[in-house]
Amino acid sequence: MDSEGALYLVATPIGNLEDMTYRAVRVLKEADLIAAEDTRTSGILLKHFEVHTPVTSYHEFNKIEKADYLIQEMLSGKNVACITDAGTPGISDPGEELVKKCYESGIPVYPVPGPAACIAAVTSSGLSCRRFSFEAFLPKDKKERERVLSEIKNDTRTIIIYEAPHHLKKTLAELSEVLGADRRLTLCRELTKKFEDKQQMTLAEANDFYDKNDPRGEYVLVIEGKSKEEAAEERQQAFSEMTLEEHMKLYMDKGMSEKDAMKAVAKDLGVSKRDIYKQLKTGVD
Repeated sequence: MDSEGALYLVATPIGNLEDMTYRAVRVLKEADLIAAEDTRTSGILLKHFEVHTPVTSYHEFNKIEKADYLIQEMLSGKNVACITDAGTPGISDPGEELVKKCYESGIPVYPVPGPAACIAAVTSSGLSCRRFSFEAFLPKDKKERERVLSEIKNDTRTIIIYEAPHHLKKTLAELSEVLGADRRLTLCRELTKKFEDKQQMTLAEANDFYDKNDPRGEYVLVIEGKSKEEAAEERQQAFSEMTLEEHMKLYMDKGMSEKDAMKAVAKDLGVSKRDIYKQLKTGVD
């Protein structure tokens, strides 16, 4: 470990204790201090792996003041290992604020990779893994939630959302309304645990299923992005509803020259620049 004091972000199992890495156990044993999201939950893990390192709490409600304390400990030469209840610190869990402060203070930060529910879900979802967007838990604030839902509506990437069982039905209903009932998703439940389950269906089917069945366990929703074909059709439809002058203004307001704007409009409409020029100058289609 670092002899001058450093932060280690240690990933811990999201359910199955066998997913703990040898390196994670070693780092936790060799650290001078462990910053844990929930000392009681982490106590079970640490006892299982016979880790006797001192533990202090570091969670959402004390992350500012406790981060300052931990920074001072590391500046004095101590190595701190940060862990959460499950998974990788910083991924929808405390850790991000502490990492920022470490960079500001010149303290090295080392990741100790391991389980992350979002990666486990997307790779086993049967949906595209090449490009994806991680949204974690949707915001509770109504306006912020609407903004996020509006943004992901047209996202062509696979979308990953975390959800608790008591909020699942509401979230599925909202997603169906915004994204469309035919949008596909894979519902991943209790990943790596005894009752792990994955179901691929449409949002309409998911809503129907949970109208008849109570959600149980923690969920990761892996949602198919809008197809490029559908996005192109909607874009084409939007352009067809504009006048040619409005279409040109759209690009010229962004600073394009008239010549470049005509090229852009021609590309949008799938016609030649000459056709656009002719229509603009003569009004002939």
